[in-house]
Amino acid sequence: MTLILSNDDVKSVLTMEITMKALEEAYQQIARREAVCRPRVDIQIPTNDPQKMYQWGTMEGGSISGYFAIRMKSDVVYEQEYEGARTQEKYCVRPGKFCGLILLINIHNGEPLALINDGYLQHMRVGADSGIGVKYMAREDARVVGMIGSGGMARSHADSFLLARKIKKIQVYSPTKAHREEYAKEIKERLGIEVVPLDNPQDVYKGADIIAGCTDSAIPIVIGKWLEEGTHITCVGGKPDEETLKRIEVSLRLGNAPAPWGLPEFSLPDEYITYAAMPDENAAFKMKRKGKRAHGVIAEDRAVFLADLLSRRKKGRTSPKQITYSERGNVQGAQFFAVAGKVYELAREKRLGREIPTDWLLQDIRD
Repeated sequence: MTLILSNDDVKSVLTMEITMKALEEAYQQIARREAVCRPRVDIQIPTNDPQKMYQWGTMEGGSISGYFAIRMKSDVVYEQEYEGARTQEKYCVRPGKFCGLILLINIHNGEPLALINDGYLQHMRVGADSGIGVKYMAREDARVVGMIGSGGMARSHADSFLLARKIKKIQVYSPTKAHREEYAKEIKERLGIEVVPLDNPQDVYKGADIIAGCTDSAIPIVIGKWLEEGTHITCVGGKPDEETLKRIEVSLRLGNAPAPWGLPEFSLPDEYITYAAMPDENAAFKMKRKGKRAHGVIAEDRAVFLADLLSRRKKGRTSPKQITYSERGNVQGAQFFAVAGKVYELAREKRLGREIPTDWLLQDIRD
């Protein structure tokens, strides 16, 4: 039987501790070539609205540990101005609805094991990446987080940061006052730490040991001139500005997707690759502007990889005064076999989800 798991099912079994542990192991498997993945691939097709684009995105990977997974997203994407900020928005069918699915496979017999909603797992895996970055790069005495954004990603980041360091305070800014105040109230009650909503984004940086960009902004959100000495930075929405990139002294990258077998020249550090229909005729909106690529290694001349850090071939932070940065890299595909595999095992133990006959997904015609 193939298991169908909802976000509620995932939430009932998946903790941040499980997520971080699964991802660290997956990244080490990638480094040992015991697992394989590829960068995210997007297909973009113009819609009948010139300000919107249809986008199909996938990322996939698998490991000798037994699982393969592909994560699939179906979105209509567009940009809008919201309370002075330019944001990237998306929906499926209608605003407020989304379609993201993970298909989990048993590599030993090819069996489709589960079809899983990706929403909650998505927030957890991104937060876990930043938590791993904090674990290896932030100062040991880091206690204060400056949070830019107050949505789901900001919530999972709070969880992972508390596992990585003894966080005492989060100071949060997002453009909508009600959202940041709601976030502050929820996180304070749930995690038992001080959370202060701020009206001025510059105040987020004051006294912060960790700065986390967790928004869907289409413009730079980490501002280099406001960074204080010794800060560690993560950014999973929007991007750092040029001054931030100049001030980074050591940047941790969790991994790189390997090149296709026998084609080393096809190795790309890009976070995603886009194929577009009518790319020149429909230039009103694109995830990547004309002639631009997705970013590769941040601060490449100052970068270290997690595998090099763990093997002690290279060092990370060497001074409490350094400004450091961490990023996942383009190994998203590895995240889904690792975390979805754990979710599947735990859901089976607790008899969660709904089952459909696996035979519904099989056929007797060879392709």
